[in-house]
Amino acid sequence: MSVELPEAKIVAEQMNHELKGKQVKSFLVKDCERLQRIGMMEKNLTSFNQLVDAKIESVAARGNVIRVKFDNGANLILGPEYGGEIFYHKNEADVPRFHLRLDFSDGTVLTVRLTSMGVIQVVKDDALETSYVYKRDFDPTKLSPTDEAFTFERFAKLMAENNKMLKSVLVGKDAIIVGVSNSTFQDILYHAGIHPKRKAAELGMDEWQSLYDAILMVVKERIRLNGKDLFHDLYGKQGSYVPAMGPNMKQKACPICGAKIEKLSMGGGQVYLCPSCQR
Repeated sequence: MSVELPEAKIVAEQMNHELKGKQVKSFLVKDCERLQRIGMMEKNLTSFNQLVDAKIESVAARGNVIRVKFDNGANLILGPEYGGEIFYHKNEADVPRFHLRLDFSDGTVLTVRLTSMGVIQVVKDDALETSYVYKRDFDPTKLSPTDEAFTFERFAKLMAENNKMLKSVLVGKDAIIVGVSNSTFQDILYHAGIHPKRKAAELGMDEWQSLYDAILMVVKERIRLNGKDLFHDLYGKQGSYVPAMGPNMKQKACPICGAKIEKLSMGGGQVYLCPSCQR
């Protein structure tokens, strides 16, 4: 299950609550050779030694990335955006499969497993900018839908400056906001009633408003419902948010107008839409 902005925020807040102040006693990595080969995990596993005896100062998320900050200047960067599981265990019993395991001095355990593309890194404070995913999502010059600074005025200004199709404006490394993935993008556009091949600057003010409102609604609702229905939080509790648009709607009728949902190939992926509601 992908860990997108709402799910990353849920897990980070839970981790901050449970782990803040805990001291790492030891670590263990397993089955990580493939991840190392393709650059998703530290090639030099001795980097994880920096975490031993260090205490966690804070855990925060921005976009799809989670930063675990330690008191010795080390940071554990977790980016399970295309598939991952992060679980907290009160004891060592029944610990599931993992790629990284942290044992704390009080007997509790944290496990991290990537089920698809993602990142597990240890980076010092003065080298954070060398982490691509950290630099991409913690970039202070970009807005996040969970920031107080994410106002309609700023959003509309950025939209007006981009005469590109909506997907490239809202999704990816060059997007004007962080944390919106292809899955979230489809849901947002459906709720806003906007076709994905529209260009940002060509939308009217009322359409920018609908898009802005839909972004906030989808993100807040996913957080309220503990993430998407295939997501499991830090404690293993399943989310209950069912996307209104996406692969789950394949071959189905739009619940609003009854039109058959269509699939488009776009930007290296698939986008589902209602041809009637999203003209």
